[in-house]
Amino acid sequence: MRDLAEKWSVAPDWRNATIEVPGLKIGAVTGLHQRLVSGDLAAWAGASGFDGPAVGAFGLAEGIRYSVRLARDRLLAVSTTPVGMATGWFSQEFAVTEISAGLQVFEVDGPVLDAFVARGTTLDPRQPSASATLSFAGISAIVYRHQSGLRIHVDRGLAAYLWTWMETAAANIAAGSRN
Repeated sequence: MRDLAEKWSVAPDWRNATIEVPGLKIGAVTGLHQRLVSGDLAAWAGASGFDGPAVGAFGLAEGIRYSVRLARDRLLAVSTTPVGMATGWFSQEFAVTEISAGLQVFEVDGPVLDAFVARGTTLDPRQPSASATLSFAGISAIVYRHQSGLRIHVDRGLAAYLWTWMETAAANIAAGSRN
């Protein structure tokens, strides 16, 4: 029987995975608590204690707890500490789903970050939009700014693909390629 696993890229050990080229550093972010929230987002904000508005594409998220807008009635709550709120359906008309294991997070930083973004999407990174969900490197991703860098959340099954794409993009940027 043919071994179909040989067709797929092997995922690196995300705890130690880094890509570094002049002007760009890429690494995986581990240990984040991620919850998908659907429904009445104002009611969720009041019940959860998450401060500030949810950011959209290329918006700036700050702090150790923040939310990222995915759609009119959906967001991703991200925290470095446990969220401390149950999952499930709430009588205030919102639902909370634990999704930490389903999304891999990457962080990209450096002075040539704009060249990296230009390779991943046709959107203008200086024009934040309401939704952080966009097509990046040919796949659906959640993209926003965090501190001085860029965070990218992708389905865990697509993480090895995106990693390979980022290695190629970083190498091309370092070589001065315009492709």
